[in-house]
Amino acid sequence: MKWNHFKSKLLFKYTLSYISIFLIPLVILTIIIYHNAVDTLRSEIEQTNVNQLTQAKTVIDDRMKELQDIAFRIAYDEQLTRYWTHHPYYSRESIAALVKYKATSSIIDELFLFFRGDDSIYSSQGSENLDVFTGRYKFNTWNKTDMIRDLNNVQFPTIRPAEQVVQGTKVPNSMLAYLVPIAPNNTPAHGTVMYLIHESNLTGLIDSILSDYHGMTYIFDNYGQVLAANYKGETITEQEVKSLFELEPGTHSLSLNQEPHSVVSVKSDAGWTYVTAMPSNQFFSRIVHIRTFVVLVFSFMVVMGTFLAILLARRQYHPISDLMEFIRLKNNPEPSTTSNELEWIKKTLHDYSQRVDLQEPYARNHILLMLLKHGHTGELPSEFTDNLGIRFNRSHYFVMTLGWEMHAFPIVDHPEQRTIMQLINDMELPELSAYAYGVELPQPDQVALIVGFNAEVGHESSLNARMEPIVESLQSMVTEHVGVAPAIGIGNSYSSPLQLNQSYIEASTALEASMLHGQGSSTFFNALSGSSEEDSSFWVPKDVLLKLVQSLKQGSYDVAVQMVSTALNTLKSEMPSVPLLRCICFDILNTMLKTASELGIHHVVNQLPRITSYDSLEDLEKKLTGLAAEICAHVEAKSETEESSLMDEIVAYIDANFSDYDLSLGTISSKFTISSSYFSRSFKEKIGMNFTQYIWQKRMDEVIRLLLHTTDPLKDIITRVGYLDTPNFIRKFKKETGYTPGQYRKMHRPNDSSDSPDDDDEECLG
Repeated sequence: MKWNHFKSKLLFKYTLSYISIFLIPLVILTIIIYHNAVDTLRSEIEQTNVNQLTQAKTVIDDRMKELQDIAFRIAYDEQLTRYWTHHPYYSRESIAALVKYKATSSIIDELFLFFRGDDSIYSSQGSENLDVFTGRYKFNTWNKTDMIRDLNNVQFPTIRPAEQVVQGTKVPNSMLAYLVPIAPNNTPAHGTVMYLIHESNLTGLIDSILSDYHGMTYIFDNYGQVLAANYKGETITEQEVKSLFELEPGTHSLSLNQEPHSVVSVKSDAGWTYVTAMPSNQFFSRIVHIRTFVVLVFSFMVVMGTFLAILLARRQYHPISDLMEFIRLKNNPEPSTTSNELEWIKKTLHDYSQRVDLQEPYARNHILLMLLKHGHTGELPSEFTDNLGIRFNRSHYFVMTLGWEMHAFPIVDHPEQRTIMQLINDMELPELSAYAYGVELPQPDQVALIVGFNAEVGHESSLNARMEPIVESLQSMVTEHVGVAPAIGIGNSYSSPLQLNQSYIEASTALEASMLHGQGSSTFFNALSGSSEEDSSFWVPKDVLLKLVQSLKQGSYDVAVQMVSTALNTLKSEMPSVPLLRCICFDILNTMLKTASELGIHHVVNQLPRITSYDSLEDLEKKLTGLAAEICAHVEAKSETEESSLMDEIVAYIDANFSDYDLSLGTISSKFTISSSYFSRSFKEKIGMNFTQYIWQKRMDEVIRLLLHTTDPLKDIITRVGYLDTPNFIRKFKKETGYTPGQYRKMHRPNDSSDSPDDDDEECLG
């Protein structure tokens, strides 16, 4: 049956939820936006003013620094020395030089050069008597006496606040006087350069940078004096001006002249303070536009929100409906109309989860097998391995391979081997601070143990002593539970789990030696490789050659390349004679060619002339690496071909014997001498379903064929396909098709002569 959407309480809840999700936050956000509009806009404007005022400050500071640079150049200009300026002839060149210096700055109204103790002063207009400051330039508060004293005594660059200056008969202008003492070669100051600057030149720079700003602008010196200001028609008290100077850099809200203002203050490196004060009502008018916009958006969102709530509710419910339909088609469960859809899906997924749990051991074994073969787990995230219970938190790791001789177990289905895997899935040795993960290998009657243990820092030389009791404990545990002692090969220990592929190669090599000594023997790889010089093969360590052979046999390209590199690096360090070097290299090459021959790869011998014609060890390493890659690729391809052929043979066997009641994962694994986990994983990769599902499908197809094309009794049909539990089969058949076998036969054979096919079902169920 299909769930009725229109009567679904879940769909109704989704609709109400989405309406609430849209409308309730929308109302809250509208209120918040409206109340925060003023503060938001104020912050934006103030931040803009801070940036612009900082820029204006930088520009003015640069201009003032230019004036100091001009005074510095004047101090070292030979045309502006006391001698040149007083000379009747050269004084004209001095005046021309002052004109050029004045032209270099855009804010200078006039430039004066005064030599201390003189009665005259020099400007771009020429040489003049000091009476010029009572005639052509007349300051409002700075009288002639004070001016002469300042010109003769000023020791540091000093600027006077802007004041009214009468220039002859012209209209008075607000000007600043900037005095800079000049003292070449660090001698006492002998003169003073005085600049006259229009106040509007400084405030105009600020106004041009602030652009659309409308408010008061102040420039304070270090002592709080107003150097320049632009009031823009506003007037404030001296106390309010003082409060502006005392503000910390940043933005502030003050009441000036009984009106709220937004104030921005910045300080320069020279100690000047720049302040702007803007009436708050400048940005209040913009709130009207925000209010209108919010109302329009709110109205639009109410309409659209309701529509989208219905649409999204249906869209959210649609995957649930599809999932229910998918589950129903796959398993044909009967959804209850009285229960919630999600509860029904939850129950179904719980059933699926139980099936997944059955596959976890195979996934875990596959991950560990990848680690043994390649030294890594590919692109699988660490969370995935953690969920499988795989963690590497010890200081050192090594691999043990355990093998039993063929037919060591008397029972065909190898129940002992399943006991081993259950035992070594996780093995803890708390007294030795060690643990082991078990890995079932593709080779029959072989398993591997990835062992992790802790070794104290600085005691790496005693690693073998730490490994021996661990190996003995694991060997006794396996023998005790299985009853048959395995042959064991033990690889070297490494500090990183990424090097386990090397330890696995070493353990596999050691296992071959142990198998020669019979069941119960154990061999350490370092015992095979030896440690003395007489155990070395012409300066190439024996363990390197052993690992090279085993890595080629297993198609482990990474380890093979590393062994080739290690062997040649050893030669580089020994530096033998050239003839001996060639013999040693031929020994490495012979080892690889012999291994290739044992593997049935004979064509690589044809490459012997190319490989032996090398110019350097680096060239030889490149060619040997290529040879290793070719051998490993051939081994991998052969393994895949054999695996594919084996799976084809197994599938053909299953197709021919699926009705055998005793057919099981264990019997097939025993018959074809492969491990159960390897068979299960490879079978699913090839067929797309696991072994149990495949057998069930084959038997279902055969039952349906017999139901439709024969009149045999149901019980005989079910028994014929390999089921002894007839009632259980009928229940599974009904779950799969929705009908009992008798009902199915009646529906698809309407002209069937059987009077009551359902009676056959009832008899079998009874």
